[in-house]
Amino acid sequence: MPPPSASPILNTPNILTMLRIAAIPLMAALLTSPTRSAGFWAAIVFSLASITDWLDGYLARRMGIVTVFGKFLDPIADKLIVTAALIMILPFGRAPAWMVLVIIGREIIITGLRGIASSEGIVIQASDLGKFKTIFQIVAILGLLLHFSYNWFFGMEHPLLHANMHNVGMFFLWIATVLTVWSGMDYLFRFIRVIAR
Repeated sequence: MPPPSASPILNTPNILTMLRIAAIPLMAALLTSPTRSAGFWAAIVFSLASITDWLDGYLARRMGIVTVFGKFLDPIADKLIVTAALIMILPFGRAPAWMVLVIIGREIIITGLRGIASSEGIVIQASDLGKFKTIFQIVAILGLLLHFSYNWFFGMEHPLLHANMHNVGMFFLWIATVLTVWSGMDYLFRFIRVIAR
């Protein structure tokens, strides 16, 4: 595997990461409208962006293309699109402001701690809690973007065949918020232990 500095910036994984960032203005523009169709297409954009999050990491490992630029940009892209989606749905009352504040605040704090650790040459690996947090955040945001009730079975009328996506989104947002606090505290304690050595 080539060292990070040997790989060009414009490789497939990095291009996918940059496309994820480029999708943010499109998603934000769609979310200026509270309509069903706008939320649906915003959810499609968010879904595609989330898929590229997995895909760029997979390709970087598979192709042996790991760059300093990619390591820097990939987590920022993830935080930007999650933050943008949550902020854009706030005016429509689709998510409690305090939950959005907790999620965004955690990301700012942990990013700052990672920067401090990095400046000291210390690497604190992400835990599984952080990965689960991200998964639940993505599912929650998709539900909140879709927001309305949907019949997923082609017109068949039965209460069990309908899903209120706002309720689905809120269910997962509660879990994501708990995991956000939990994973944030876990990282903070690990950071303190390493720095205190």
